[in-house]
Amino acid sequence: MKWRLLAFLFVAVGLQAGCVTGRRMLVIPATTTNTPAAAVRGHVYLSAVTDDRQFENKPPDPSTPSIDGDVTTMSAQLKDSMVGRQRNTYGHAMGDIALADGDSVTLRTRHLVEAGLRQQGYEVTADPAATNSVAVSINKFWGWSTPGFVTLTFEAQLECKVSVTNRAGTHSVSVKGYASNHGQVAKDENWLEAFEPAFQDFVVNLGSASGGLGLLPDR
Repeated sequence: MKWRLLAFLFVAVGLQAGCVTGRRMLVIPATTTNTPAAAVRGHVYLSAVTDDRQFENKPPDPSTPSIDGDVTTMSAQLKDSMVGRQRNTYGHAMGDIALADGDSVTLRTRHLVEAGLRQQGYEVTADPAATNSVAVSINKFWGWSTPGFVTLTFEAQLECKVSVTNRAGTHSVSVKGYASNHGQVAKDENWLEAFEPAFQDFVVNLGSASGGLGLLPDR
């Protein structure tokens, strides 16, 4: 009986381990949505998308961004690529999770915001004189895992402050997205199955919040 228990625990640990050292490069497919675009009502100039996430050294909560190293030495470019930390069976932080080359948190968020606006009939334009000007501040864009007895829980969370300026003034709302997934190994597919529905949730929530943004149709 003792040996059977030890064997079971060994298998459980092996299932959860995966690759937790080094830097995992996560390739996320192009963002897609299930809701078709609405007829164009107006245009939006996306003036800025800034990464304002707060990173900490060795935070007690895995949902707080961190890196395998000192956050004070992190470049803006590196920060813009970081989306999670890998953890071992005991929940200790190990390697980083970064977006693949050519992708970034600000670029991915820009695409998500464009998708949410498009579903409400607002097209993004390169013309600064557009009816609406939108600025986005990224407060959360992070994935983390929590070890269980035989499974891992993968979670992804997004939160942005979206501000719209037009002839009616400036209006701001907080838009969030969240999803979780359960798996036995910390592999790319399990991370993707947390991030991708979180992206979808964000786009849907942005569409629902468009009325509070005060977007105006073109005259």
